[in-house]
Amino acid sequence: MMADEAHSVEWACRVLHVAESGYYVWTERLPSARTVRHAWLTEAILGIHVTFRGTYSCRCVRAELTPGVSIHVHHGAALMLIRRAGLLGLPGTAPAGLGPKPPRRPTLSTATSHARRGIC
Repeated sequence: MMADEAHSVEWACRVLHVAESGYYVWTERLPSARTVRHAWLTEAILGIHVTFRGTYSCRCVRAELTPGVSIHVHHGAALMLIRRAGLLGLPGTAPAGLGPKPPRRPTLSTATSHARRGIC
């Protein structure tokens, strides 16, 4: 951000065509409900990722959230949060139309518990 790069707030606001007062209101604004929910969901997803040794895909993470924690999250939102967090499940094929695929990583053994339950 320009203000963090040693530019004055006045200059940055003039270049971006915004009011200085609007900038200061924006810096003091509380996070939105969506931002708070995304942070909370990311923490829940990270917990699932660690618990199952990084073997779960987006579909499996959603399957853990819904019955286990009673959190209902849309597939697209779960996928976005997983990608933002830089998490990777086991390599496999992704459904078409979900954006760029994350890089593949070496194959790991899957968690036996989720295979036995038939989630994935």
